[in-house]
Amino acid sequence: MPETVLEKTEGRVSYHDSVEKMLVRIREDGMSNVFDRYAAQEKIRCKFCLQGLSCQQCSQGPCRINEKGEQDRGVCGIGPDAMAMRKLLHQNIMGAGTYSHHAYEAYRTLKATAEGKTPFKIKDVNKLKWMCEKLEINTNQEANKMAVQLADLLENQQRIGTEEPNLMVEAFAPKKRKEVWRNLNLYPAGTMHEEQNCVASCLTNVDGNYVSLATKALRLGLATIYNSQIGLEMVQDILFGTPQPHEVNVDLGIMDPEYVNIVFNGHQPWAGAAMIEKAHSPEVQQKAKDAGAKGLRVVGSIETGQELLQRYAMDEVFVGLMGNWLAIEPLLATGTVDVLAMEENCSPPSIDMYAEKYQATLVSISTIIDIPGLQHKIPYDPSKVDQMVDTLIDLGIDNFTKRKGKIKPMVPQTITKAIAGFSTEAVLGALGNKLDPLVEVIAAGKIKGVVALANCSTLRNGPHDWNTVNLTKELIKKDILVVAGGCGNHGLEVAGLCNLDSINMAGPDLKEVCSTLKIPPVLSFGTCTDTGRISMLVSALADHLDVDVPQLPIAVTAPEWMEQKATIDGVFAVAFGAYTHLSPTPFVTGGPQLVKLLTEDVEGLTGGKIALGDDPVEVANNIEAHIMAKRKGLGLQ
Repeated sequence: MPETVLEKTEGRVSYHDSVEKMLVRIREDGMSNVFDRYAAQEKIRCKFCLQGLSCQQCSQGPCRINEKGEQDRGVCGIGPDAMAMRKLLHQNIMGAGTYSHHAYEAYRTLKATAEGKTPFKIKDVNKLKWMCEKLEINTNQEANKMAVQLADLLENQQRIGTEEPNLMVEAFAPKKRKEVWRNLNLYPAGTMHEEQNCVASCLTNVDGNYVSLATKALRLGLATIYNSQIGLEMVQDILFGTPQPHEVNVDLGIMDPEYVNIVFNGHQPWAGAAMIEKAHSPEVQQKAKDAGAKGLRVVGSIETGQELLQRYAMDEVFVGLMGNWLAIEPLLATGTVDVLAMEENCSPPSIDMYAEKYQATLVSISTIIDIPGLQHKIPYDPSKVDQMVDTLIDLGIDNFTKRKGKIKPMVPQTITKAIAGFSTEAVLGALGNKLDPLVEVIAAGKIKGVVALANCSTLRNGPHDWNTVNLTKELIKKDILVVAGGCGNHGLEVAGLCNLDSINMAGPDLKEVCSTLKIPPVLSFGTCTDTGRISMLVSALADHLDVDVPQLPIAVTAPEWMEQKATIDGVFAVAFGAYTHLSPTPFVTGGPQLVKLLTEDVEGLTGGKIALGDDPVEVANNIEAHIMAKRKGLGLQ
């Protein structure tokens, strides 16, 4: 679509032409698809569920609260505000649980690597030493010993209770925030302790106070970022290298039917990283050629793809990222996928029909993933990842022989360049390893402020990625730098907003800064897990200026949040002290006092709040007004 597109073009389901083209094939082939299923579901939405006023927790239900009838409470007596907040807290728990599961896999992979049980090596020894110094682990010892101690400490930090010191919060949280959290009873224990406390609180007849439930959600959000997200991302840096900016390829055009294509989909990079290393061997490539292919390639899908994209250069083996989760069905419909290896996130439960129709092999490489029609399950074990990769190679080559000549490929000829691999270290490196240059351009108004975009992709508020792309365009036009993570980030990469050409879309002052530094106005910080990494940059800025987070000219936006991990990131941002825009509106509108708490009252406590809005222009104007007010508060022009 043209760069100037803002209106919701009639009949489109996606911002991206590649997805639109594949949908034609999907519909012609009579395939059920996420876009048509959404339209069908729209006809039967329940207004009680949309408002958060329905409950199926106990045998006395399901209960629904009718604002205009006698059903003003559930059978147990719970009111509308608590009913809506409890449902939101349920979502938060699931998001936190998934992040803590990812962290568990990261920490045991680091330990197994240090013990010589995996094909991985510690690539960033300096990051290992830095983490150990931050957590007071002796650095005057061999790297593998440090790594074992770090892995054990990080896993223990996920489990600590309220009486034990939270080393991760003390090491990584902004100095002025810690006292605020202590005063508000928000200072967290470990992620698993907070999860347990929240689960127990959601039991029928335990916690029916919406303020109490909201407080627990905020504390869980803080635990998730500090005791799970930051640790797991730093461990992935230690194992695979700290991201540095480099040019990459994205969109469905990266697929080539003449190759054995093994796609890694989910959120965890272990098997994908091992495959990239092994697939460079002449033996593997020759094995694929002997089966009639030009070779074997590795393709990144959604968050796993982004984790790989952040750390690996493009070449003849690793060819890039296909897009975000709403492009998975179109990807399979290209008829070019030989193996879809799935773990943790976004493996839609109906893709078995695509695997059958377009001859792809579905493999779970996780302890948690399963879907109807799954052909192969290989539970992840760090010590067996090498054997897993060998099996995936064999499955891919076998699938290629079945696919070749039988499935007609259809690949949209669209490949977009993006610059991936930004991290706090990369940003500081571009600034000469000090924050003063960033402070100076913000103080001078060259950059009005910074917005962290961390979200999914949803069809609820418009075509696929429409809101994310157009809000981002509006922000950079206003000289606001955008730091992006999650499926929304993938959408921005595919839309061309993460390359140097996009500098021309920025406002004149931001354009000048980006041209000087040779960076795009949208910095690809990675996945939704990198919310923790983004918070580290904000924390460094706050501590450098000796101010608290709510005083900074920053904001957070999730313009297309979809699932439970997004909700826990959102409540973290509010506890962190950030103005946090959400679209679509969360399902809590039936609780008027809860809405007031989240959008107004909480600002007087944490300094953060939730802002709503579905129109990109209006939302961008509101974010700009917030940033300008914060600039004024700091005495900036």
